[in-house]
Amino acid sequence: MGEKESIVNTDDGEMYAFSVWPDNNGPHPVIVLYMDAPGIREELRNFARRIAAQGYYAILPDLYYRLGNIRFNLQNRNEKMGEMIFAAWHSLSNSAVSRDTAKILEFLDSEQHASDGPMGCVGYCMSGAFVVTVAGIYSDRFAAVASLYGVWIVTENDDSPHLQIPNIKSELYLAFAEHDHWIGENVIPDLTKACKDYNVVYEIETYPGTEHGYAFPEREVYNEEAAEATWTKMFELYSRTLG
Repeated sequence: MGEKESIVNTDDGEMYAFSVWPDNNGPHPVIVLYMDAPGIREELRNFARRIAAQGYYAILPDLYYRLGNIRFNLQNRNEKMGEMIFAAWHSLSNSAVSRDTAKILEFLDSEQHASDGPMGCVGYCMSGAFVVTVAGIYSDRFAAVASLYGVWIVTENDDSPHLQIPNIKSELYLAFAEHDHWIGENVIPDLTKACKDYNVVYEIETYPGTEHGYAFPEREVYNEEAAEATWTKMFELYSRTLG
C-alpha cells in the first residue's frame, strides 16, 4: 500500500494528515477517519491501513493541530494525562471540525489516488458528533457514515449533531456499547425517531457485554467479537454505498 504524511492548510493553521491507499489502480473511494479523544497514534494509523486494505483511500486528520503537535502515549496514561486529553477534546467544536472538513475535501480534490465520487467517514467516541455533523453539512459528499460509541450526538445545544439529520442523505451506522456512562437514556430513542421522521437509512446497534472503547485493541475494555462485528458492518456499509 501507499502511505504519506501531508499538511492540509486551514484557516487556523497547518493540519497534519496521514493517508494510505491500495497499490492497485485507483482512484479509490475515500474514507475519512476522525480520531477519538486520545488523538493521533499508531493504533489509528493501523485502523486507516485496515480500511485501505479493503480498497479505499483512508485519510486520518489531526484535529488537535490548533494546539500544536499533540501526541499522547496511552501506555503511560495517568490522571494528569487524562486531564490533558479532556482539555484537548474540549478545545474542539462541531463548527471547527466542519470547517476543517471543508479543507480536507479541498485537499482530497487534488489527490490522484482519491476518487471524487461518494465518500464515507467513521468517528469514534468524541468524533461520533463530528461525523453526524459533517454528514448533514456536506450531504452531497458523504454517502456512508459510521459512528462507534459516539458521544454528544444528542445535546440541548443549538449545534447538536442530531439536528443535522433532516439534511443527511447518507446511510448511517451507529454502534453503541451496552455499558456507557457517556450515553444518556434519551440518545438512542431520539436518534431513532429523528432518522425515522426524516427517512434516513440507518442502523443503530448496541453490542451486549461491551463498554465504551470496546473497538480499540490496546484498551482493557477491548472486546474482539464486538470489534470485529463492527468492522464487518462498516465494510458492508461502504461496499453497499461506495462501490
